Amino acid sequence: MVDELYGRYYPMVMRRARCFFGPDDAQDIAHEVFVRVIEHIDGFRGASSPSTWLYAITTRLCLNRLRDDTRRKRLLVDHADAVPGTAGSNIDPAGLALLNQLWKTLDEELAQVGVYFHLDGMTVEDIAHIMGCSPSTVRNRLKAIEGHANGPKEVTR
Repeated sequence: MVDELYGRYYPMVMRRARCFFGPDDAQDIAHEVFVRVIEHIDGFRGASSPSTWLYAITTRLCLNRLRDDTRRKRLLVDHADAVPGTAGSNIDPAGLALLNQLWKTLDEELAQVGVYFHLDGMTVEDIAHIMGCSPSTVRNRLKAIEGHANGPKEVTR
């Protein structure tokens, strides 16, 4: 099963990792994703598609690696134009600035929600699906992110 997942989803995992890192680091992340798959294949419940599961694993690994201050500061500046997905070139500059400013203070889950919402342009419902929680929980986390900087704001997407 892991061979099939690797063959089918490795390019997707690499594209996601390339949103955060250059080719060498992205390749390291992609390989680490599949090491995690081997270690935790029994944890895949099938509640979501394999691509959703791998996308979430890749995002978490990338965010963990970004805990390094130097990379964290360069992430949004260096790779904002390369972010794929529905947001495309319409990435919210205020959201990017907010995440860049708050990156150090956000725990892993908040940072993940922030990346999905502000960088990827995902809807609250899509984020809830990937993270396995309710849309209400995602909205609360987005409010918490925004509250770190300039008070809560209404999330409508």
